[in-house]
Amino acid sequence: MIIVMGKDVTDEQIGAVVKRLETAGLRANISRGVDRTVIGAIGDETPLTEEMFTPLPGVETAMHITKQYKIVSRESHRDSTVIDICGIPLGGKQIQVISGPCSVETQQQMDLSARYVHEAGCRMMRGGAFKPRTSPYAFQGKGREGLEMFRNAAKPYKLPIVTELMDVRQIDMFMEYDVDVIQIGTRNMQNFDLLKEVGRINKPVILKRGMSATISEWLMSAEYIAAGGNHNIIFCERGIRTFETSYRNVLDVTAIPVLKKETHLPVIVDPSHAGGKAWMVPALSRAAIAAGADALLVEMHPNPCEAWCDADQALTPDELKNLMGSLGAIANAIGRSL
Repeated sequence: MIIVMGKDVTDEQIGAVVKRLETAGLRANISRGVDRTVIGAIGDETPLTEEMFTPLPGVETAMHITKQYKIVSRESHRDSTVIDICGIPLGGKQIQVISGPCSVETQQQMDLSARYVHEAGCRMMRGGAFKPRTSPYAFQGKGREGLEMFRNAAKPYKLPIVTELMDVRQIDMFMEYDVDVIQIGTRNMQNFDLLKEVGRINKPVILKRGMSATISEWLMSAEYIAAGGNHNIIFCERGIRTFETSYRNVLDVTAIPVLKKETHLPVIVDPSHAGGKAWMVPALSRAAIAAGADALLVEMHPNPCEAWCDADQALTPDELKNLMGSLGAIANAIGRSL
């Protein structure tokens, strides 16, 4: 950390900053310039915050010069991490498409979904047994019954299952049904107690970006999981909230290369929630792959018109097949495969 002092700083004010650093177990390096004096913290600056110094007399600004997200940063791990999900690599040269319905509804619906996901060439399946909804009166998911239906449908095709965890009280249930990938939804990105608990289990975690979260806040949320010992974290860009109303959310394609620079962990995209309309999904998916996404999280329903939630953004089985065909060409063009 560096602390920049004001132009007319006194020796007493500099001494107060140095004393605070020493109290925290660090040493101070004082550099006196013509207009400014800069104090550098030497040692482990993890315990330090800007707010420890900015209120002190004479301090103009304080800032970290190393990443606060130590474990997930690329500085700590130069090579890109590939996460193994039941023998399927996520984060390497092979791009994955995780598809399935927004919510688990019936056993027949899930059986058909698993068949169509498999036939399209997808290697993993998504589906929500617990649904976070804006309205308390909307369908909230099938819960335990939904997990059972999901597992039964995916088993014949050996599809790893991806589903959202909403509460620490559900963890034992998720472990009982051996959920392969736990998803932390956008509304829970900063539910730190939940992130800490997920950090204690040995399951890959998809961490969705909060509706208005900065890249730094997103990375720090991942650090909560990693600090607990679970380093199998996957970032998922799903669109952010802005002033625009023409579509559901704004897909931040720029976040993909930025995250690739900042972290060694895989980055995936959810084009379904970004656009909110099925007709937008193919274009957003192609853009995400071209920008370097390691996987897509795409909603598909056997009959979108009958979907119990998010019907507008679900692809039909044929649309999913067509999408897979177009993505292969883009993947090949950038030296990857589908």
